[in-house]
Amino acid sequence: MRLRFSLWMLGWVSVALLLPLWGAQKGPSAPPSTAARTLLLPRQVVAGEHATLAVLDINGRLTPDVSVSFSSGDHVKTDDTGRALFVAPLNPGVIFGSIDGRPGHQPIVILTSAEAATSSIEISSAPREASLTDRFEVVGKGFCGDADANQAKVSGRPALVLASSPVYLAILPPADLDPGGAAVELACANRRAHPFSLSFIELELEANAAPLKPNEHRGLIVRVRGSEAKVSLEARNLAPGVATLIGGDTATASSSGGKDNFARFELIGRKNGSFQISIRLVPTLAPSQ
Repeated sequence: MRLRFSLWMLGWVSVALLLPLWGAQKGPSAPPSTAARTLLLPRQVVAGEHATLAVLDINGRLTPDVSVSFSSGDHVKTDDTGRALFVAPLNPGVIFGSIDGRPGHQPIVILTSAEAATSSIEISSAPREASLTDRFEVVGKGFCGDADANQAKVSGRPALVLASSPVYLAILPPADLDPGGAAVELACANRRAHPFSLSFIELELEANAAPLKPNEHRGLIVRVRGSEAKVSLEARNLAPGVATLIGGDTATASSSGGKDNFARFELIGRKNGSFQISIRLVPTLAPSQ
C-alpha cells in the first residue's frame, strides 16, 4: 500500500490526510480555537520590532481566535488567518510563549537591534531538504516582521509565510509542488535576497494496512522522493496500546540515500487492532552558501 504523506501522516487502517490550511477563514472550514495544538513562534526576534506567530491544530490547519500568552506578560489572539502580530520586548534575552489552556511553552531569543542591523536581506542558514507538505525555516536578516509583508516564492509560485521576524521566516511551500530541487526567492519591501535552492521531499509509505495481531512484527518502508541524500525521519507511535514501535514511542531513522532512497521502521503488535504512526522529515538548518 503506497500513500503520500502530508504534514503528519497517520496510518493504518484508517488514513487521515493532514493538509495545512492556507489562511484559515471564519466559517465551517476553520477549526475551533479549542482545536489548537501547535504554537509556531519565530525562534529569534528583534527587541522592539514586530513579529508574527501562528497556531495550528492537530491536522496542521491554521487556527483563529486562539489566545497566546508570553512570560513577559503580553497576550495576543490569532486573527482570521490563524496568525497574530506582536511586538518583541525591549530587553534582549529569552521569553516563552504558550497557548492558553495548553501545556508546554516555546522559547524565543530576543536580539538587539544592532545584532539584526542590515541594509539588505541576508540569509545565514536554510535547510538543504524540506518536506513538500511541511514548513521550512530560514534564518537571516532583513525580513519583515509582519508575515504578509514578505514575498516568498518556490519555483516561481507564491508560498505562505506562517511566522516571521526581521531575522526568521517559517514558510509553507505551495501546494502540488513536485518533488526535487526548487529555487526559493525571498523579498521584503524593496529588498531581495539572492535565490537559493533546496530539495523538496515527498514521503511514500509501503505497509500492510491490515490490523495487527499480538506479537506480530511488521516492517514499514518509507520511500524518499526528490533527493538522493541521506535524510533523517522521525516516527511517532500514536497508538502505543496497540503496537510497540521499535526504538521507542518516538524513533528516528536515517534513509539509505541513493536512487532507491528509503528508511525502515518496525512495529510489534501488542493486541488486535489498527495502529497509528506519524512520520515526518527532520529538517536541519545548514549555513547558506
